[in-house]
Amino acid sequence: MQTLREPLITAAEALEGAQGLCFVDCRFRLDDPAAGRRAYADHRLPGARFLDLEVDLSGPIDLTRTGRHPFPSLARLREAFAAAGIPQDGALVFYDDAGGAFAARAWWSAAALGHKQARVLDGGLPAWESAGGVLESGPAPAPNPASPWHPEPSLAPIATLSTVQARVQDAGGAGLIDARALPRFRGEVEPIDPVAGHIPGAACFPHSENLTTEGRFKDPAALRARWETVFNGPEAPIAYCGSGVTAAHNLLAMAAAGLCSDALPALYVGSFSEWIRDPARPVARSDA
Repeated sequence: MQTLREPLITAAEALEGAQGLCFVDCRFRLDDPAAGRRAYADHRLPGARFLDLEVDLSGPIDLTRTGRHPFPSLARLREAFAAAGIPQDGALVFYDDAGGAFAARAWWSAAALGHKQARVLDGGLPAWESAGGVLESGPAPAPNPASPWHPEPSLAPIATLSTVQARVQDAGGAGLIDARALPRFRGEVEPIDPVAGHIPGAACFPHSENLTTEGRFKDPAALRARWETVFNGPEAPIAYCGSGVTAAHNLLAMAAAGLCSDALPALYVGSFSEWIRDPARPVARSDA
């Protein structure tokens, strides 16, 4: 198993190999940041560790400069994984209850650390229960810290603000892939950020369309049909969203389609919430 070649694991596979897997709970709600930790304390996969999107997988927020979920330093990320009891040499399975939206950010973070044995539980906690998996309940014990993680070559390149600015200036934004829903992309609604719209030149690929109606990833052929065109354009794809979370879901789908065997396309972690910090940066609306 390799992070980029087999990025998903079914509930049946996870149940069969559970003894050799380290499950990591990534549940989170943007409108209630403490909800994931409460849910973990109430019920979880047996032996699961926990990573918090804002505490463990994001760096400090600067309201004048960064996006809502900035990337932490690699050193800080390694410390967070070890403190949560996640072993660097373990086979990791990240899960949530939101179609993989938050688990994908953790999976991508593991790839940024060079981890080669990480997958996302397809369908998350609901799929586990549907497959007959049992849950632990009640407060989880404090994690035993894992051995310190050591640096490894990254599998997940990061696009900086300057890279995206250059793409907009030099190539009209070609190759920028926005994971948000179409109404947000068009600027018709904006429930989270103070400015509506998208980065000029971007194309809208809502992350929700990676999934079936049951909340599981579409089969590899369907994902390939959706995503292979973005690899054939004149510019390399750069994924973004509101704050670098659901963009990772699109990268996970590209990997599941078999399009990223050695490295992922770049993720602009700052995403739209960083882009709009400076009102001088252009914002597009409608489909333009």
